[in-house]
Formats: sequence, C-alpha cells, structure tokens
Amino acid sequence: MSTLDVRRAFDRGHANHGWLDSYHTFAFGDYHDPKHMGFRTLRVINDDTVAAGRGFGEHGHRDMEILSYVLDGELGHQDSLGTGSVIRPGELQRMSAGTGVRHSEMNPSKVAPVHFLQIWIVPDRSGHPPGYEQIAFPTVERRGALRLIASPDGAQGSVTVHQDAKLYAGLFDAGEQATHTVAPGRHAWIHVARGKATVGGVELATGDAVSTSTPGTIELRGEGAELLVFDLS
Repeated sequence: MSTLDVRRAFDRGHANHGWLDSYHTFAFGDYHDPKHMGFRTLRVINDDTVAAGRGFGEHGHRDMEILSYVLDGELGHQDSLGTGSVIRPGELQRMSAGTGVRHSEMNPSKVAPVHFLQIWIVPDRSGHPPGYEQIAFPTVERRGALRLIASPDGAQGSVTVHQDAKLYAGLFDAGEQATHTVAPGRHAWIHVARGKATVGGVELATGDAVSTSTPGTIELRGEGAELLVFDLS
C-alpha cells in the first residue's frame, strides 16, 4: 500500500479578482510557496471560476504543456495557430506552447460562469512545435472507472503530451470504486475536482489531493466525486 501525502484544499493559494476566482495547488502568480512548486513534472493545477463574458485576454506561453478540463459551463479558445473552439464538460484541451503561441480563453456565456481546471505539465524538452488537440470523453467511459485522457503516445484515444506523464479521469458515485497501481520509479498525484472521495483510506473533499512516490496499489472510492489521477515519471 502506498504512503500518501495530503494536500488540503484550504491550504492552497487563493486569488479573487472579481471576474476570476482561482485556487492554486502550486505556487502561481502572486502565490509564493517554496514547499509547493509542483510535483515532478506537474507544475500547475489552478481551479478557476470565470464570470460570464469575461476571461483571459490574448497572452503568450512557451515550452509548457497546458491542459484545460472543464467542470461546468463552457470555455472559448482562440490561438495564434488559427484554432477556435469551445471546450465543454467531459472534454480535455491540450495546447503545447512549444516555441511560442499566443492564445485567449474566454467565457462565451452571458449569464453563467465557467468552472475549469488549468493544468501545466513541463515538457520533456524545449523547442517542440506548438500544437493543439481537443477530445471529448463520454461520461459512460469515466463512470466508476479511470479513463486515460492524456498520455505520451495518445494511447486509447487520449490527447498527446510531450512528457512521460499519464492523466486519468474518473466519476464515482457511492459504491463505485477503482484502483490505481503506482509502479516502481513512478509517482502519483490524485486530485479531487469535486465531491467527496476516499483515496487509500484517506477521506478527501473538493480541492483536496494526495500524492505518493511509494510503489503499490491505491483504492479510490467516491461520493459524487470527480477525480484526476496523474501518473508521472
């Protein structure tokens, strides 16, 4: 059984800009936390709620794998690659910033906020060509199971990231469970996007997370829970 380190939601950084209410699992922006600069190649998990009609204006990034996972509402995307799209719950967007890309993320709704997770993974090297990918993962594939949604090779129809990292998503109601095995030399970060869960015997709530670098099998149970599991080198 893996030894788990717990990161509670109330210990995260928090910034409320009015139009943006954001919780930072790791150091980000004005939130400085030398003890939580990331976990392995996982650099950012920002839990963002953006007001109707607002968003992040055009800005640039380089050399970062940026994932957006929408929980509620819709997120509009535009970038310098010519991509224009709307990301909805159950979909994962991957933007490889690579040698440089400019983009904007806006809430197209005039009435409802959008709630999403912004995730950054450090790539395996600098200088990748910029790229974009967006895939929908049906609820039935995530219900009571861990569905692979990002991987280095696009396995099982997942988005492709330039890093030895896998991301799984699962939806768990009471009585539903799954397991994740941490192989020797691998590391896991498990984030509760919403709901209540028990992970490796640890009770967790929305925004909580656990991590481990100990090989072993972890049991996951939920109660209206949406979980993200990162398997990292």
